[in-house]
Formats: sequence, structure tokens, C-alpha cells
Amino acid sequence: MATITVIKASGEKELFIEDKLRQSLLRAGATEEIIYDITSSVQTILFDGITTQKIYNEAFRLLRNYSNRSAGHYKLKEAILELGPTGYPFEKFVGELLRRLGYKTQTGIIVEGECVSHEIDVIAEKDDEHFMIECKFHNRKGHKSNIKIPLYIQSRFKDVEKNWKKLPGHQHKLHKGWIVTNTRFTEDALQYGSCVGLKLLSWDYPKNEGLKDLIININLHPITSLSSLNKKEKQALLKQGFVFCKQLCEDKEVLNRLKMDQRQQNKVLKEAHDICNFNPA
Repeated sequence: MATITVIKASGEKELFIEDKLRQSLLRAGATEEIIYDITSSVQTILFDGITTQKIYNEAFRLLRNYSNRSAGHYKLKEAILELGPTGYPFEKFVGELLRRLGYKTQTGIIVEGECVSHEIDVIAEKDDEHFMIECKFHNRKGHKSNIKIPLYIQSRFKDVEKNWKKLPGHQHKLHKGWIVTNTRFTEDALQYGSCVGLKLLSWDYPKNEGLKDLIININLHPITSLSSLNKKEKQALLKQGFVFCKQLCEDKEVLNRLKMDQRQQNKVLKEAHDICNFNPA
């Protein structure tokens, strides 16, 4: 096979490596037979300069023909992007994600600092941990959060921390600032965050403990993963605070508010249950 150069969402170029495609399909739960069929089909559309988005679109289209469940898992990054256009659903997503990890969470809270008040995206507490979390949502996969973001968040956190430490029972608590993004950080942003003690969480950072890994490990895929819902229906659910497939599994009555007929509701619930019950190998 001739060497093929692909163009990433960031505009960067790299060589097409079939094993990367195979591994992403495997993580989505596709069988070896399905992976072989899809990679063989993708080979037929390759050309030098093809975008990774075009490859993804073709693989996703083919995977849906085999399994909505695997397609829902394969779509994870795209599904997070669909939480937009505003960052509010992403804040709810992060808050609920941490709540399911055992934290007590609040979103959109006004917090007093030593100098000024701050509107904080998520406050998370567990045992002796007390976190101020800012969420940076981007609509484009190639966008990165640069060093200006942690510089700004660190100054806000230090103002809040000074006031928190004065609260009764907080003298010995671990206070920490977080930044969570659905894309990636630049190298200097990561370096600065590590230096000053900010916790940075991006799509794949820290390695094996990034946002993608957390979602997969506790099986909290967003409702935007569902192919059985159209864009209008997804947005209606997001406005009502439903951000996870698991929430639909836990409260199926919400679908009645979308004025769906029973057949459509059953289809949505079946796909949601498939994704919720999925256990990666």
C-alpha cells in the first residue's frame, strides 16, 4: 500500500496508520470481523491529503450498520462536541461526572474570594478535598487551550483559596484548582499547570486518566451519542439537564415530554440501554 498522508482537525499532517483505526474500533467494542470489514472499506476511499474527519465519517457510517452500541462508543469525541454550542451542558456534564465519582458537586456557583466574587463552573467536595473547577468547552476538535487559560484560572483560584482557608474546618483541607477541557492543552499550558499545582484534565491528559478514560471507565456516555435522537431532541434533553444515556435509563419518563410515540421511545431506550450496559474488553 502507498504511503498516505492525512490531515488532522488541527491542520497538522501525519501518516495514515491503519492500526490506529483498528484500535479505535476495538475500543468501541467492534469484533475482529467487523474491524476487518471496515478497515478494508476505508482503504478504498483513501487518498493523499484525506482528512481524518472523512475517515472517521466513513468508519462511523459503516459501524452503525453493524452495531448502534459500538457506534455510540466510537462517536464519543464527536458526541462531546455536540453538547455545544454553549459551554453550559459541558459544565453540567463535568459536574454530574464527578458526582458519579463520589463528589458532592454544585454548578454555576458564585464564590467569594478575598478580593472579588467569582462565578465558578463546578465546585466539588469529597472528604478533605475541595475543588474549584473551570470548564473550557470548544466546538472544534483541533482547538487547544493555551497558557492564557491556566494563567487566568490560577489567579482566580488563589483569590478563592485565600477566602476558603478562613472558613471553619477548612484549614487542613486540600484546596485545588482544576481546568477541564473537551479538547487538549498546549505544551506550555501543561507545563505551567504542573508547575503551579493546577489539575489539568483534557480529552487524553493525564495519560490513561483523561476525560475520555473517565467516561469509558464509569460508562457515562453523553446522550448526544444516541443515533436514534435527532439534534432538536438532544438539545431539548440537554436543556432539561439530561446529559447522560444512563440518565435516560434511570428516568425513561423524560421521553414522554418530547412527544415521541411509543415505538420511537422504545428505540431510544434500547440504544441507551445498549450503551449503558456495554463493558469494554
